[in-house]
Amino acid sequence: MFLFRLFRSAGLAFVLWLIFLLALALSCFRVKIASGDEKKSADPWPSSQTLQPAQLAKMLTDKYPPVPAVVFVGFRSLYVGGHVPDAIFHGTASTEQGLAELKSWAARLARSTELVIYCGCCPFDKCPNIRPAYTALTSMGFKNVRVLVLPTSFAVDWADEGYPLQKGM
Repeated sequence: MFLFRLFRSAGLAFVLWLIFLLALALSCFRVKIASGDEKKSADPWPSSQTLQPAQLAKMLTDKYPPVPAVVFVGFRSLYVGGHVPDAIFHGTASTEQGLAELKSWAARLARSTELVIYCGCCPFDKCPNIRPAYTALTSMGFKNVRVLVLPTSFAVDWADEGYPLQKGM
């Protein structure tokens, strides 16, 4: 009741001014939240360095010259259960030991080697392996690192799509 009397006595101009200030404050708050979220979800690679499953499958079946080195950077149990044909496993990139193994293997390669890294353990935006692997390889000087985008998982976005699959070590 007090606010109603205040607004009534203050006049329409004052009420409109308060509404404007409140809207301005809320829009600034919303912009701040949105820009914070964008920073969290930013990937370390540009979109030009991503590869879709159909593109990689075509490279493999068409014998794309040369076929890039495909590196699985996820968990060994998932690799054994099924992976991209001829993909190699050199450690789980979310662990210090796995990342060290990946770096040790990569240290022997020419920095111009075309690499495709992938995991597929879980939804792509939550994957604990792909970003550390990409960052490690690019910080070593590799310029041709591409990331296979598997939005849901390897099972859903590769195996269930009927793309070539290899099991075991």
